[in-house]
Amino acid sequence: MKIISWNVNWIRAVAKKWFKDFVTEENPDIVCIQETKAFEEQFLKEVWELEWYKYIWHSGTRAWYAGTAIFYKDNLEVIDTKNHFWDIEHFHSDWRITEVEFKDFVLINGYYPNGWQKVTQGNMLDYKLEFYDHIINYSKNLLAEWKDIILTWDFNICHTEIDIARPKENKNSIWFLPVEREKVWELLSNGFIDTFRHFYPEQLDTYSWWSYRAWARPRNVWWRIDYFVVNNNFIEKVSDIKYLTDVMGSDHCPLLLELK
Repeated sequence: MKIISWNVNWIRAVAKKWFKDFVTEENPDIVCIQETKAFEEQFLKEVWELEWYKYIWHSGTRAWYAGTAIFYKDNLEVIDTKNHFWDIEHFHSDWRITEVEFKDFVLINGYYPNGWQKVTQGNMLDYKLEFYDHIINYSKNLLAEWKDIILTWDFNICHTEIDIARPKENKNSIWFLPVEREKVWELLSNGFIDTFRHFYPEQLDTYSWWSYRAWARPRNVWWRIDYFVVNNNFIEKVSDIKYLTDVMGSDHCPLLLELK
C-alpha cells in the first residue's frame, strides 16, 4: 500500500499544472492533502476526474485558508469518515483535519497551526499549542480503543536539530521553539514513532519545506516539518518512507509512506 501526503499550498494552482498526472503516475492507494485553500465547490474538474478515488473534504468557513482532504481508492474498505473534531468551533472553522478509518488503521490528515503572531488573530502560538493538546489526547483515546493509527500532516514544527538546516540561528524562531518541540516529544512519548527517524535516525539534509526566498530549495537549506507518524505496534507494517524532493509545484514536497 502507498500513501502520499502533500501540503500543496493551494490545490487549484497545483491542479492546473499536473496534479492529476502526478497521482496517476505514482498510483497511490491514498492521497492526503493539506492547505487546499479552496471550498469543495471550487475544486477543479481535473481533480474531480481522478478515476477510482473517493474523497473526504474538510470545508471550513474562510476562503483561501488552510483546508485538508483525503482521497482513497474506492476498493478500500472504509468504516467511517470524519471532518469535525472536538466540537470546538475555532478549530473546525479552520478545516484543519480529515480522518478515514479503514479496515486496518485510522488515518488522520492534518494541517497544524502555523503559530506566527498576526494582529487580527491574537496569540497564534497559544492556539497552536492548544491544538496539539487536543490531537495528542484524541490519539491517545484511539490507542486506548486498540486502534492502529497513521498520523500525517504539516506539523509546522521541526522536531530535532537535524531536522533544520540552521538550528542555532533559529533557536528563537517559531516552528523551532522549545515549547513547540516539546509537544512533538509528548506525542511520541505516548506511543508513537516518527517513521522517518525510525528508518533514518541520523540522516542529514532531508527537508520538506523551503522558503521561496533566497534560493532555499536549490541550495537545500530549510526545514523538515512534514511527517508520517504511526503508533508503536504499527511500525512493523511500514516498509519505508520517502521525501519526494524532486516533485515541484508547492513550497513543500510530497511524502510517500509504503506499507507491507
